[in-house]
Amino acid sequence: MRVMKWSMIALAVSAGTSQFAIASSQDEAKGFVEDQSLKAKTRIEYMNRDFRNGAGNIAKPGGGYKSGYRQDTGISELITYESGFTQGTIGVGLDAFVGGTAKLDGGAGRAGNGLFARDSDGNPEDTQSKGGAAVKFRLSDTTLKYGRQFVASPVFSTDDSRLLPEVAEGTIITSKEIKGLEVNLGRLTALSSQTGMGKDSINGPHSPGLTSANIGGATYQFTDNFVAGFAASDVDDYFKKQYINANYTLPINDDQSLNFDLNAYKTKDQGAALYGPLDNKLWSLAAAYSLGAHKFTLGYQQSSGDTNYLYGVDGNGTIFVANSIQISDFIGKDEKSYQARYDLNMATYGVPGLSFMSRYVYGNNIDTTSGSEGKEHEFNFETKYVFQEGPAKDLSLRLRSAIYRANNAYNADYTADNNDVRIIAEYPLNIL
Repeated sequence: MRVMKWSMIALAVSAGTSQFAIASSQDEAKGFVEDQSLKAKTRIEYMNRDFRNGAGNIAKPGGGYKSGYRQDTGISELITYESGFTQGTIGVGLDAFVGGTAKLDGGAGRAGNGLFARDSDGNPEDTQSKGGAAVKFRLSDTTLKYGRQFVASPVFSTDDSRLLPEVAEGTIITSKEIKGLEVNLGRLTALSSQTGMGKDSINGPHSPGLTSANIGGATYQFTDNFVAGFAASDVDDYFKKQYINANYTLPINDDQSLNFDLNAYKTKDQGAALYGPLDNKLWSLAAAYSLGAHKFTLGYQQSSGDTNYLYGVDGNGTIFVANSIQISDFIGKDEKSYQARYDLNMATYGVPGLSFMSRYVYGNNIDTTSGSEGKEHEFNFETKYVFQEGPAKDLSLRLRSAIYRANNAYNADYTADNNDVRIIAEYPLNIL
């Protein structure tokens, strides 16, 4: 699940509403060095999960668990370099990154939150690092990028919910030749996990990892307030996915608006079906009413078909639906789920940078292996403050809390009840 859920279209609104210049992006290229940037992002994350009812991560001899308590603290540094494009008909550039983590707290008896990989003895690694680069080419308003990179497609999305993000390897083409239209095509051949330092570390006992994923998609800005799009993927020997999104904002006055966001997936297994048989349709509709500093959101999500929705080998961020939240995605077989959410931006009350969010999601009608109806619910609370000025400008401090519970029928199929608390400090710095 992702830290925050934004549809592909909602992300495109800000870019799509701008008018394309008559001259192409490459015509206005400033040069490889002249338009370069170097950024550093420091992140400290404390994560505590208290699993209830006897579940945990340390097994006892003969069965059961010693403890359901997991606690880790770590720090990461991610440095990203982006060159500009050389001048001429075809511009050439280079993007690169290097990242590292260090464990501040957390032993083998409390590990398991996904902040650190484990060594051969089962202990969390003290330090880890990874890096990579991608070469890029631009012709007019079309860019081709090949190498190790971060991807944000609704059918292939690298996750960044722990200390370092997942990293994909392959080719992505992005074209903005037509005003209001963005087209993306790609082929990814490797994916490293957030704690995996190798080239391809998204794997498990029943999954050898990614061999190839072909993806494509397009978004079109129909009006200033309406944008829609489509995306599809073909993940070799796993599944094929299709995705659609429509996002519409109805302005009421200067302080009020209504936003509607529709997301839908269709997934079907193929080839060796390494995740097992898959046949799922998943969709969600969220309506948000904004009134000054306040935003009220209601959401409905439904899963149908012969199986639940699955993702992972195509990136652990590939779940762009309304009810995918801190712990659960509410994507069980035949599950129906309902969300109520409230956001408050304190800038209106004289405290810019401070915000609050709370939400509750309830899911039922889940088809479980026991034959009984599965039910689950989750409450989230989050507060965040971003320093607005001074030497700590842009430093953000965030507290995230979640309480997850499910009935016995779904606990056996999905995950145990748990309380989740995270404290995250993040400091971005523009060096060049």
